[in-house]
Amino acid sequence: MGGSGNGEQIAANKVKGIRAALVWNLDTAKLARQHNDANVVAVGARQHSQEEVLELITAFVGEPFSQDERHIRRIGKIGITNKPVRFFNLYA
Repeated sequence: MGGSGNGEQIAANKVKGIRAALVWNLDTAKLARQHNDANVVAVGARQHSQEEVLELITAFVGEPFSQDERHIRRIGKIGITNKPVRFFNLYA
């Protein structure tokens, strides 16, 4: 948790195996888990009350990954970006 949550998300995503998501409402908290199997949540402390932060974290932690094949493929493609490549098409 930081002021905006952006720096924490960026730093966390540099660690191998981490898929950090910046969340700002219940939908983004749930979708981060459902679609991207995010395993770290970043929240902006200046953007939310303590009650809202706890609500966002609870929603994030409680939401399962969808196991949908398209989401599994997307996560695989995201992993490609950790290797040195010149170009990739995330939507191919």
